[in-house]
Amino acid sequence: MRSSARLPFYLISGLVLAGALVLLAMGRSPICPCGTIRLWNGVVMGPENSQQLSDWYTPSHVIHGFLFYWALAFLLPGMAFRWRLLIATLVEVAWEIVENTDMVIDRYRAVTVSLDYYGDSVLNSTSDVLFMMLGFWLASRLPVWLSVAIAIGFELATTILIRDGLALNVLMLLWPSETIRLWQAGG
Repeated sequence: MRSSARLPFYLISGLVLAGALVLLAMGRSPICPCGTIRLWNGVVMGPENSQQLSDWYTPSHVIHGFLFYWALAFLLPGMAFRWRLLIATLVEVAWEIVENTDMVIDRYRAVTVSLDYYGDSVLNSTSDVLFMMLGFWLASRLPVWLSVAIAIGFELATTILIRDGLALNVLMLLWPSETIRLWQAGG
């Protein structure tokens, strides 16, 4: 691969690193305050949620990758995959930074059942970006129907198993519903 063809991948790596450095500068914990690094944390309301490499919210980041791939393929059909991946990574890194601001953390705590949410660790945010990239790559390789089926499966699974998911998360952040909040709390 020519060096000019590799440029987007260098920029992507730089974006991921820059995002991690910004999060550290914002005071985010590099790893779980518990001091351990785990591949998976399955306790949604526990202190290690959004602190480990993956958790119940990881599928939503894979779905981000699907959505970014489809949107960019539609909006920029002639653009090479690597440049569209760079744009998607920029959006995901920006979201991880915004998501970990006091304003958004306070919003989560005010309108969702996530009363004990204090933001993501840098490890978790970086992992979220990498899972988005995985979803972006999968969407480029899988038939659309299969990507849609996976996304629907992820949403159904998280909705059933933890009473949350990407759609509910967006809904509750933008248009909070007391009925949904009570249902999510187990009421």
